[in-house]
Parts: sequence; structure tokens; C-alpha cells
Amino acid sequence: MIIVEPNSIILESYTEPPSVVFTQLLSITHALTPPDALLAAACGIVVLTLILCSAIISSSENAFFSLSKQQAEWLSEENSRASSYIAYLVQHPKKLLATILITNTFVNIAIVMVSSLLIGLVFDFGTNAVLSFLIEVILVTFMIVLFGEVIPKIYASQNNEKLVRLLAIPMYILSKVFAPFVYILEKSTSIIDKRVTKKGHVLSVDELTHAIDITAEKDTPKQEKTILKSIVNFGNIHVKQIMRLRPDISALDIGMNSTEVIDKINDWGYSRVPVYQNNLDQITGILYIKDLLPYLYNTEPFEWQQLVRKPYFVPESKKIDDLLKDFQSKRVHLAIVVDEFGGTSGIVTMEDILEEIFGEIHDEFDEDELFYTRIDDKTYVFEAKMLINDMCKLMEVNTEVFDEVRNEADTIGGMLLEVSGDLPDKGEQITIGEFRFTIESVDQRKIKRVKVEIIQA
Repeated sequence: MIIVEPNSIILESYTEPPSVVFTQLLSITHALTPPDALLAAACGIVVLTLILCSAIISSSENAFFSLSKQQAEWLSEENSRASSYIAYLVQHPKKLLATILITNTFVNIAIVMVSSLLIGLVFDFGTNAVLSFLIEVILVTFMIVLFGEVIPKIYASQNNEKLVRLLAIPMYILSKVFAPFVYILEKSTSIIDKRVTKKGHVLSVDELTHAIDITAEKDTPKQEKTILKSIVNFGNIHVKQIMRLRPDISALDIGMNSTEVIDKINDWGYSRVPVYQNNLDQITGILYIKDLLPYLYNTEPFEWQQLVRKPYFVPESKKIDDLLKDFQSKRVHLAIVVDEFGGTSGIVTMEDILEEIFGEIHDEFDEDELFYTRIDDKTYVFEAKMLINDMCKLMEVNTEVFDEVRNEADTIGGMLLEVSGDLPDKGEQITIGEFRFTIESVDQRKIKRVKVEIIQA
């Protein structure tokens, strides 16, 4: 006769067949009275319902946070009742996450409480603490994780759009029901975020540029290092620094006839030309040369003004990385730059932006205009109308060197006029920091050519 101590049931179960384990479990079950049996059945239904709720809430987390930006926009713009709720939840991700976590916590606590009541009704563990732990903790936790977390999240990641449509309204309602808890959790996490952010170290542009210099290998091509540095500085450049200035704009008067327009276009060789009325401050549109192709062999005059497209205006202070995104979204390649008074100060193209990263881009129609001459490593001769930004790139110096003296000037000549306060004479020298500017050519109205010497390494 084998005597099995109560505390040794779990040890015997490893060696006994499943039928013996099942028999042992039956030996510790209660003989339920009808009221207890009814209560146990009710508890079982509640536990299954709560696990289903946990699964739905967990799947909503993966469904919402796995949406791409494009998917979120599509769902928000749908003509349905849930679209407005989807837009609200997507725009408030912290509130959504707090709602999911709080709701799931309450549901899981309820599962544990109800399942403990159910197990207490069905089983009598007596002094067998190990078996009680295995069933009340391990088994319940396994069911919550498997059926309430893992399986729902796998399903949600593959059917996120479908679930978002179904769960948008319930999650919005839950965010309002648990609003006090959501508010407390959201504010507490914001405080932690701010403290962590303050401790974080934000690298400056100069530090990143220096990091490129010290981490680049000896055989790294100079062009690659230049492109990397240009990308680092890309977000700090304003449209005003790269635009083509107003005096250099080639534009068409809207009153011209078609013959004059074609002659001008043949002379300029541009693919897009601004069109103005009365003066350049009143630009009415952009003429795309490809729109003239159907009239190329037309000997009769035609209304070319009907082909003019709507212009796109940008302020001087706009960053070029934002402008590049606008060009991509609006599918345009040219913008009119306006000053604070609404007057035209220049134009900027997609090519101008790309040249800030990759350097000068020349096609078969570009003329080889020389705006500078390099005499040696420390001496250059520039046309005074060249942009300060372009001069700095050619001399490989930081554009911030001249920020204190340039004020609103964009060109070399404009900066020298700001410093001198008057039109300098030919041969006059102006020193700015480590740079000496010598006026080589000047007329009665403007500086024309300047020699720049780096007087200190």
C-alpha cells in the first residue's frame, strides 16, 4: 500500500500518467450544491467574458499603434461615424495608450478576483500550497497572457485597419469613462518625459560636423564628407540664403504676345518662367514651357496666358527642409520668395535645394558662368552679387562667421555695404574677423567684384 502525502501530489504527477493526475484533481474538488454550482457557472462565464475583453483591448493597442501615417489619414478621412473618433485617438496617442493600460489593468484584476472565487468554489486544496499556487497563479496568468495578450496582438498586427474601424468608438468611450485616471497617468508620464529630456544631450550642428571629421577614415573621399556635412546643416538653412535674387529673375509680362514669349523662352532656356503684371511684385503665375509644345509649330498667335499655372509663394524665413517637403507634396519645382511686405525678393527651385547637399548641378543648357576665381588656398575673387552662403561653401567656412555683421544682407556686396555704411572706393579694404575684403571693381551704385583673403588660419 502506497501512502501519498498531500504535499507530494505535484511530485508524483511528473511520473504518473495523466489519468492519475486527473484522478488526484478530482479528489480535491468540492461536491457542489446547486446554488454553488450555479455561482461557479456564472463565475466561469464572467472569466471567459473578461478574457475576451482583455483580448479586445490588447488588440486595440497593436491595431492603433501599428498604423502607418498614410493609413491613419485614410481612416480619418473616411465617410463614416468612426472616422472622427479615429482622428481624435490618432492625434492623442498618449491618451489612447493610457486608456488601454488602465482598462486592461482593471480587466486583469477582475479576472484574477473572479477566477480565485471560481477556483475556491471548485477545489479544496487544504494544506497543498504548491498545487494552489500552480492553479490560482500560474494557470490564470498563462490564460491571460496567451488568450488576452499574445494571440490578439498577433491578429491585430495583420488586421489593424479592420480592428481600428471596429474599436474606435469603444476606445473613445472608455477614454471618457476613465478620464480622471487617464489624466493622472498622462500628466505623470509627461513629467517623467520632461525630466528625461532635460538630462539628454542634444548635439549641435558644429558637434555633428566635428564628429564627421574625426570618425571619417583616411581614405574617405572628400565629396562624401562634404555631402554628410551638408545634410547636417540642411535643416538650418533658410530660403533667403539660397534663392535667386530679384535682379537675376527672368520673367514674362502677361501683356506680351505669343511670338515675343517664344523668343524670350528660346533665349533663356528655362523650363519654368514666372509671369507678372505691371511689375515683379505682382506675379500672377508660372508658365511651364512644356505646355507650349502643342503650339510649337503654330504660325497664328494664340492665348498663351491661358496656360499660366497658379504660383506658389513662400516667405524668406522658411527652412529649405520644409520647402522640400512642400515641393514633394504639391508637386511643384519653383516657388516665388516674398519679403515681409509681400514684395517679390527672389525665386527658389528644387535644383537650388538639392545643390545644398550635392553641390552645383549643371545640365547641357547651363552656361559656364564664373562668379569666382580661386587664386590660392587663402585668396579668392568673387562677384559681389554672389550669395554669402555660396561664398562660404566655396571657401569651406561656416556661414555663421558673418551672422553678426550681415544683418539682412544676402550677397557679399550687401554685407560690405552694411559694414562700411557707405559705398566703398576701389582698392578699399574691409576686415571682418579673419577675412580681408578688397574692393576690386565698383560703379556709382554698387560693388561689382571683391577679393577675399583669409588672413589667419
